[in-house]
Amino acid sequence: MKTCFKVMAKNSKIKDYGLFTKFRLSFSVIISALSGFLFAGGGTWMEAFYLLVGGLLVTAASNGSNQIWEKELDKKMLRTEKRPLPRGSMSLAEAYTVVVVSLAVGSWMLFQLNLNAMILGLVAYVSYSFIYTPLKQVTPWAVIVGAFPGAIPPMLGAIAVTNEFSAMPGALFFVQFVWQLPHFWAIAWVAHEDYQKANFYLLPSMSGKSKTSAFRIALSALLLIPFSLFPWVLDFVGPFSVMAASILGLIFFLYAYKLYLTLDDKDAKKLMFASFIYLPLIQFVYVIDKYFFFT
Repeated sequence: MKTCFKVMAKNSKIKDYGLFTKFRLSFSVIISALSGFLFAGGGTWMEAFYLLVGGLLVTAASNGSNQIWEKELDKKMLRTEKRPLPRGSMSLAEAYTVVVVSLAVGSWMLFQLNLNAMILGLVAYVSYSFIYTPLKQVTPWAVIVGAFPGAIPPMLGAIAVTNEFSAMPGALFFVQFVWQLPHFWAIAWVAHEDYQKANFYLLPSMSGKSKTSAFRIALSALLLIPFSLFPWVLDFVGPFSVMAASILGLIFFLYAYKLYLTLDDKDAKKLMFASFIYLPLIQFVYVIDKYFFFT
């Protein structure tokens, strides 16, 4: 019986760490970093390990810092009230320890790749934790500010290989930057009422779930089509990426346009899930094109 309780306690603590660091979100971030790494030419298995684990840990530190900052606000929202800090299953001291250790080890691992990779990881951490997070209660522009650190992963992956801030990682950065606008705004639409309990106003218009907000979401999705062609314009990929990016972008835009027509939460959820699918597809389209079609 005691063994059973110990196993349950251990599993509960693992779950707490997963919630505190937003492990599933962190995992999606390193997939983007991997796409940039492969697109830039890849490297050894050890370099990939440093990038993925280091990026995962720095992202975990960012997510943990966000929850420390918002621990009282999280108690007010249904979507966050079961996180370990508001629930009381994790102490503040333990939370700080997880953040500091994750950031230190993650930064060290990125430094093993090159100094620029480590600097980029730290820029993402600071801008997300100490600029985007407090702005969420101040202005809807917080989403655009948060899109900067959120767009760093594929750029980081490329710079882990090239060790320079050039057009290639820049193109990957801007694709993910523009993608985040309809992605985050779709989430903000679905969670709007819950967000308001914590005074978060993250839709693109203070009018809330309105035609104005929906129009701006649809416009951002439409802008993603030309931005997704940046790697082709810069001659990093060929016609295969143009065709795939155009088709994927049009399908994604149609989800956003449907939300504009209906203003329905169900269509916002569809757009949100479509965004989760779109990003890895377009990023690995670039990788596949470069290795198998582009000459």
